[in-house]
Amino acid sequence: MLTKRIIPCLDIKDGRTVKGVNFLGLRDAGDPVELARRYTNEGADELVFLDITATKEKRKTLVKLVTEIAREISIPFTVGGGIRSVDEIEEILKAGADKVSLNSSIVRYPELLTRSSEAFGSQAIVAAVDAKRTGNSWEVYVKGGSEPTGIDAIEWMVKTEKLGAGEILLTSMDRDGTKSGFDLELLKTVNDLVSIPVIASGGAGTIRHCIDAVSIGNADAVLAASIFHFREIEIINLKANMAQAGIPVRLLNQLTD
Repeated sequence: MLTKRIIPCLDIKDGRTVKGVNFLGLRDAGDPVELARRYTNEGADELVFLDITATKEKRKTLVKLVTEIAREISIPFTVGGGIRSVDEIEEILKAGADKVSLNSSIVRYPELLTRSSEAFGSQAIVAAVDAKRTGNSWEVYVKGGSEPTGIDAIEWMVKTEKLGAGEILLTSMDRDGTKSGFDLELLKTVNDLVSIPVIASGGAGTIRHCIDAVSIGNADAVLAASIFHFREIEIINLKANMAQAGIPVRLLNQLTD
């Protein structure tokens, strides 16, 4: 069985790591380069960098900062935010990213998923989906969670796989920053319908939440921010508890062998 991944997330605004609740009320969480270095040393499996205001500000991702972080880490690195073309994807990958995360751009131009996966391989293309519950379903939001689209999130995620995405980064906007647990219904619903890996995001507050995301929600990876940034949960302890729960994870000694 494939090991389940623990992924810290760096939400970037004005060159700093920030964190809010339900995509609002951002507060400073530290220097992204220092955090990236720390997470590599602490046994994170991957790192995600999201330039959360790039799309809203109609600018490109901070390539210089991507390069600085890539130099400091030895784990897979995913970058997203404001990426709108195959050329920009190439620039980010050349800067040191292993994968790119696409959100608003693929909602507007779904063919970008196909073109980019053909150019760089589906393993390098992550479909990021910000989903908000509306009644008994979930709606896709874009532009850093500020704009509803009217698109059904489950249907959209099924479509992204068909278009060429190699992975889905699924964020529950309702749970983001609340530390109330992942939206297990949302996770299980999409995982029953797609075969590509799904990263659970939005709601991590306890070790049990992370275990449930995998064991109940069937997530392939757990992404979190503030619980790691502010040392509320140590990655090594989280992995030890997941292993005790029967979840296959890569422990720190295995990462350094």
